Amino acid sequence: MDVPKDQMSTLLDLGLYNSAEMLGSFLVSSSSVNAETSPHLKAENLTLLGDALFRQKEYKRAIHMYKQSLQYYKNIPKQIATRTSLSAVNRSSSPNSYTNSPINENEVKFKVASCYAELSENRAALAEMEGIPSKARNLQMNLLMGKLYRHSRQTRPSISCYRECLRHYPCTIEAITALAELGVAAKDIISLFPQAPNRSGKPPSDHLDLSRWLQRYAEAQCCIVSNDYKGGLELFTELLQRFPNNTHILLEIAKVEAIIGKNDEAMINFEKVRSIDPYMITYMDEYAMLLKLKSDNSKLNKLVHDLLNIDATRPEVFVALSVLWERKDERGALSYAEKSIRIDDRHIPGYIMKGNLYLSMNRPEIAVVAYRCAQELRADLRSYQGLVRCYLANSKIKEALHAAREAMKAMPQSAKALKLVGDVHASNSSGREKAKKFYESALRLEPGYLGAALALAELHVIEGRNGDAVLLLERYLKDWADDSLHVKLAQVFAATNLLQEALTHYQAALRISPQNEAAKKGLERLEKLMKGVDPDAPEEDEDNDIEDADGDADEADLL
Repeated sequence: MDVPKDQMSTLLDLGLYNSAEMLGSFLVSSSSVNAETSPHLKAENLTLLGDALFRQKEYKRAIHMYKQSLQYYKNIPKQIATRTSLSAVNRSSSPNSYTNSPINENEVKFKVASCYAELSENRAALAEMEGIPSKARNLQMNLLMGKLYRHSRQTRPSISCYRECLRHYPCTIEAITALAELGVAAKDIISLFPQAPNRSGKPPSDHLDLSRWLQRYAEAQCCIVSNDYKGGLELFTELLQRFPNNTHILLEIAKVEAIIGKNDEAMINFEKVRSIDPYMITYMDEYAMLLKLKSDNSKLNKLVHDLLNIDATRPEVFVALSVLWERKDERGALSYAEKSIRIDDRHIPGYIMKGNLYLSMNRPEIAVVAYRCAQELRADLRSYQGLVRCYLANSKIKEALHAAREAMKAMPQSAKALKLVGDVHASNSSGREKAKKFYESALRLEPGYLGAALALAELHVIEGRNGDAVLLLERYLKDWADDSLHVKLAQVFAATNLLQEALTHYQAALRISPQNEAAKKGLERLEKLMKGVDPDAPEEDEDNDIEDADGDADEADLL
């Protein structure tokens, strides 16, 4: 042979894919390999070239080579093809695995499917995978099929594929998480973990230890999916004691804390992950959203800068960019959020961010679609909150109440869900008494929930009970030095013409959070009042009207 095939395999094994591609072009065009008399050699050479192209992300060219290879494979006499398949049974199906053995038809089909999957052509990928007999599928094949079925919303076959993964490889964390998200009960997932007894009839101690923490992990994921966030956090915390500084567990905890509004705890855990692994990208868009809420622009800028330098192709990076640009340019921020969804159409924070942006642009009817997309992937508190805000913005009280009640049914032990129902009732004067009861129930369930305390204080103010509002807020201020509490107190004092007290609390809010927009604009308005100037009087600068509107929006969001 003019071109030594083993040299091609060596280049691939060493990761020298560009060199392998160039050598492969000589290999497949060699006149010493006759396609009619040696179709098996031609097929193998094309597969090797396809592998080089796959590793260079030239997926369409790789598919072309693999399909030619399969065509030549069909021309191999049956007795040779049988020997070929048997000799390749133990080979890995990964396009990154190379040996001198002849090709295996099922492996090549898997490689074609992998290319289609990378191109987001899921239907074509699934068609290739369904051509592989179930008994011939290995772990990689079952994982890919599980993903493809899931993306095409075929839940049952997806569950079957992930189950098959765990039967043979119980440590496949990805399969455990997927089964939990597909609604499989924890006990059914745990039953898939092998119980291998030793000669005494008892499982070995190391197996028991492995089984124990895998069970806890499965239970934690099932808790989160069923919106039992408290139970999920307890289980993840238990796992963290067994595996200190485990970045995966820390991120899972931080993500849940961010969803349920434990923002300070979530930020501590995200920062811990970054100190352990400064190049981590997973869930860092969630961290960016928290930094935005805290108005910590310097940390947000640094985070986005770091993420861009690590990998500018990940969806998390574009969501973080969207968060950064939201105040500067909402349309630019929206384009980044949509880019994140184009990269990964199952990336929930992308839809949440898109919904938030359309809502702030006064386009609630489009925001609803984004929140619904997020909810279909995984219903969590943020998508329910977004839907309620959208419906209220369109004065669709019935729909808002339905969405809030859905949240309450999904999360019966969630103070946030109770507060959401209260928000709907508070939107009209006839429902304020009901709203008060829901806010009070939320505070009984979670006494430290500031969102419910602020909403109840606002209700007191609307109904002229300013004294009750002050007492409530001051009670919370004893235990929580929170800028939002100071802002609300300042607003109440300003409304009752206690301007000096209002000034004290605006200044306290800005000491805690110098970037708090509501505090800055409230202070600016207060200073005008103290000088005897009407803060609502038009000024020469036309931009002032726009700024006041923004301030009102900020205060509405705060409430």
